[in-house]
Amino acid sequence: MYTESDVATPMTDQEQIDEHALFDTPTLFEWMGGRAVLRHLLETFHAKTKIDPVLAPMFEHVPDNHAEHLAMWFEEVFGGMPRYTDERGGFKTMIGMHRNRCIQSEQRARWVTLLMETADEIGLPADPEFRSAFTAYVEWGSRRAQRNSQTDAPPSCRVTVPKWGWGEAPPGTV
Repeated sequence: MYTESDVATPMTDQEQIDEHALFDTPTLFEWMGGRAVLRHLLETFHAKTKIDPVLAPMFEHVPDNHAEHLAMWFEEVFGGMPRYTDERGGFKTMIGMHRNRCIQSEQRARWVTLLMETADEIGLPADPEFRSAFTAYVEWGSRRAQRNSQTDAPPSCRVTVPKWGWGEAPPGTV
């Protein structure tokens, strides 16, 4: 026997909009403007790391194409094409790039601050939903990179590039 709570009630207009948004939500990569915007962000940022007093020692020996490799990584993480995996070897390669670099807390914090300042400078979307997700990944990723850079870092259990999404606040969250 059915009770009143077993019968589906019609969705309100807002519920229909919310359900539609769940299936048509753009990736963070799409929301930020795609590959050209991401490359611009990371090329601008990388140029700053080379002259920043805290970061320059850490970046003085990285190749000039580092910004492109970083853009490939971020593209994959934020829902774009798996270019870092396909062209660079994926997560294992990224771990190898950081091993034994001994990133210090001050360097990690400066890296995050400089990237966020650059995001503002180039006009990356500033809506709270995007910036919350973007900042969360930058914080998490930079902390993982710092940990993996230490000489006593245990081997990572992860084998794939992380995929980062909107979390608890997708676009249009009020």
